[in-house]
Amino acid sequence: MSFRAAVITFPGSNCDRDMAVAIEQVSGTAPLQVWHGDDALPQGLDFIALPGGFSYGDYLRSGAMASRSPIMKAVVKAAEAGVPVLGVCNGFQVLTEAGLLPGALMRNAGQNFICRTMPLTVENNQTLFTSAYEAGETVRIPVAHHDGNFFADDDTLDRIEGEGRVAFRYAEPCNGSRRDIAGILNASGNVLGMMPHPERAIEDVLGSSNGRRLFESVIGSLVSA
Repeated sequence: MSFRAAVITFPGSNCDRDMAVAIEQVSGTAPLQVWHGDDALPQGLDFIALPGGFSYGDYLRSGAMASRSPIMKAVVKAAEAGVPVLGVCNGFQVLTEAGLLPGALMRNAGQNFICRTMPLTVENNQTLFTSAYEAGETVRIPVAHHDGNFFADDDTLDRIEGEGRVAFRYAEPCNGSRRDIAGILNASGNVLGMMPHPERAIEDVLGSSNGRRLFESVIGSLVSA
């Protein structure tokens, strides 16, 4: 089976090339680059990635304007049809604003931009995105954000915890996120949003290759299907 992926680029995206390089290194196939103003996705996509950055300059709320871009209607439709979607950092913010994931990403508790490598705990390795990890394993993946403070009400948090939809948790305090949540899944398990940047941790020369296994998980499951 061939692998066909797309990386969505918004005005202000700055991690789209990093994401494309990571996908190509793991899959062996360069992903398609899709502009936010397009109103349709390429046919036959197996995987969609929304990269980090500062879409629309983070005006209004981070990810809010990007979530109303023409391409997002197609992304929502693809996600609802079961296509795996990964949103990293600003991409996570876009996914919450588009209603594909619950909660919201607020200003960091310390009001500062955080840029460092963080230890994460793999909370659930029985997912499309985490099967190459061990449950409870600690991995090190960089973060770089100003609005990564995940918030949801108690009922929502209890629900996603109970349904095993917390994929990653910060192993030490980071940005004030409730219950130290770093990455969550939708109810169907095919949409993952996370603030840390796995695409920046795909080879040891970058300081960590712990992010590579996320791409190996999802790409391996699709290629072998």
